[in-house]
Amino acid sequence: MRNRYFLLADAFLFTASTVAAFALRFEGFAWGPEYSRAALLYALISIPLKLVIAYRTGLYERLWRHAGVLELERLILASSLMAFLCFLLGAWLLPAAGLTAGRLPLSVLLLDALLTAVLLAFPRLALRLLSRRPLRRPLANGRRVIIAGAGSAGEIIAKELMGHHQLGLRPIGFVDDDPRKHGKRMLDLPVLGPLSQLRNLVERLDVDEVVIAMPRAPGDVVRAVLQAAQQAGVKARTVPGLFELLSGRLTTSALREVQIEDLLRREPIQTDMQQVRGLATGETVLVTGAGGSIGSELCRQLAKLNPARLVLVGHGENSIFDILHELERLAPELPVIPVIADVRNRERLAEVFARYRPYSVFHAAAHKHVPLMEANPGEAVTNNVLGTKNVAELAAEFGAEHFVLISTDKAVRPTNVMGATKRVAEQLVQSIAETQKKNFVAVRFGNVLGSRGSVVPTFLRQIRHGSPITITHPEMRRYFMTIPEAVQLVLQAGALGKGGEVFVLDMGQPVKIVDLANDLIRLSGLEPGVDIEIKFTGTRPGEKLYEELFFNSENAAPTSHPKVLRARNATLAPGIGIIVDRMLTDARSGASDEEIRALLRRLVPDYDPAVAPGTRPAVVRPAVAVVQRSA
Repeated sequence: MRNRYFLLADAFLFTASTVAAFALRFEGFAWGPEYSRAALLYALISIPLKLVIAYRTGLYERLWRHAGVLELERLILASSLMAFLCFLLGAWLLPAAGLTAGRLPLSVLLLDALLTAVLLAFPRLALRLLSRRPLRRPLANGRRVIIAGAGSAGEIIAKELMGHHQLGLRPIGFVDDDPRKHGKRMLDLPVLGPLSQLRNLVERLDVDEVVIAMPRAPGDVVRAVLQAAQQAGVKARTVPGLFELLSGRLTTSALREVQIEDLLRREPIQTDMQQVRGLATGETVLVTGAGGSIGSELCRQLAKLNPARLVLVGHGENSIFDILHELERLAPELPVIPVIADVRNRERLAEVFARYRPYSVFHAAAHKHVPLMEANPGEAVTNNVLGTKNVAELAAEFGAEHFVLISTDKAVRPTNVMGATKRVAEQLVQSIAETQKKNFVAVRFGNVLGSRGSVVPTFLRQIRHGSPITITHPEMRRYFMTIPEAVQLVLQAGALGKGGEVFVLDMGQPVKIVDLANDLIRLSGLEPGVDIEIKFTGTRPGEKLYEELFFNSENAAPTSHPKVLRARNATLAPGIGIIVDRMLTDARSGASDEEIRALLRRLVPDYDPAVAPGTRPAVVRPAVAVVQRSA
């Protein structure tokens, strides 16, 4: 209905602009018979033409009470088209068709174009101005807030705070590292200086709270702001990114979801996926453990490389169901084949390999939880060793060109069953690569942030419940990588490998788990020791305080990728196949846990299953961390 009003109004205003243009040119309405006829013909053609242009440029489809820059661009486009076509009409088309004795005066055409633009824009912009809600002034007696970030997110947050006094927050200014913004004002609030001055500004301006409005800021910047607020003794909270707002998961008053990249304490590593297209484009690719955290992300990345088909092998039907339907949505043209199979079942796997004959195989299926595998070493052996043996041997038998085993840094000088079994799996892959001249390689991961069962989801769950974060030891350190980094390493290993190597991502320095926990608490807008406590529970069986990336016998060397290192395993022990077969037989026949560990020690001489002494639980509070131990 409102668009019909605009249409009728435009018809009237376009008529008025034509009449006014002639009246201004001839200083009245006495135009003489020649120009009166020309004016009538011009009006009869130009007015419908202008209405058609307004319709085709979408001016009748806009909510003008919410108009912005995009709507202004539409007005300029429509006005320009009207001016150009009406100039052609009056200066060339009418006289060329013999409808007028000569062209219309150029002054008439110019005046008509100017008046048309003004009259076209006036009612729409007037509606926008009249419907605009006046921006409230900041709350006089609310909690004083400095907004970190004078960008789009900061503008949105300032508007929200000034427009919703029930929040009880009063913005007094911004801080931002862009020097061009310093000393300027946005929404009549000053940009007070760079982020480095935040602590001084908080103390000098009697600030009660800091709101971090930098959704895309890297983790070190967010940590610096949080630390400055903490040192000044005020609360800091972060706001969500735009995608999270648009997806409806969060509102501007909600705490920002912690970004996994914020926890790395280094810049996330990026990889050019074009370099790995040879692994998958136009080929059949098979992924085991396709429903897991790594396997499912691997499938997502492989789908972007346009394989001929993607075979998803997994033991859990629910996880395979989930990734299958996700891939059908993300890549509807890609043939995706779900296969429910246990990697320990060689006959079932042989059927799959014989039917699909994959070009590239990515082996992500494994048991990975250290305490659970300590309690169930037979399961660890049959899944991690037998499963790898089956998949790798069948890949070689049925002509796969590339095979990548996903291993772990716990395989280096292992102190637990899980790490030892993954070390044996590495040796099996190396043996097949050397004996059959295959491009079969392994990759060693650090801890993968955000994967199922890793510390981050566990800590976040504890934070959401308000319960203490539990850490085994205050000096526990780990290498960390994100799921995308892990998947990129897998693909790079497949592309760079020649056969028998182990690839490792340069993950920087290991991170203390207690520092990671503190980061998670603060990035969630809470305070360690005040809102959430940290409790030490004592090391668990098989845990090491530090992880390593290479054996002393391995020669680490750089690759063409600056963040990927290559190592060649030491010479395999003689008779490894016989010992592996005996261990697998014992594991399947119910051998004792100690017998299985003894066989693992024969295969992995560096395996030392010493159990770290436990400690009594202790609670860490901020400023001073006191660990209570038994006498």
